[in-house]
Amino acid sequence: MKPVTNGIQATSIEGAVWRKSRRSNPSGNCVELAVLSDGGVAVRNSRFTSGPALVYTRDEMVAFVQGAKDGDFDDLIAGH
Repeated sequence: MKPVTNGIQATSIEGAVWRKSRRSNPSGNCVELAVLSDGGVAVRNSRFTSGPALVYTRDEMVAFVQGAKDGDFDDLIAGH
C-alpha cells in the first residue's frame, strides 16, 4: 500500500470513497473528499479525478469547516 501524501495521484489512494457536497453545481465545479484509513481527509478536483489529491489531518479539516461555518471565507465569494 502506497503512503498517502500531498500531491499523490487521487486514483492511487486505495479504498478511497469520494464524495462531494449536495450543493455542488450541475457543471461539476467542486471538490470531492475521501476519509483515509488514518482518519485524515483527501481532497481532489471533481473535474480532474485522476489528478493530485491534497491530504489534511482530521484537526486541519475540523478547523477549516468551523472557519467556513463562522464565515471566515465569505469575502472569497462576495458578489458571486
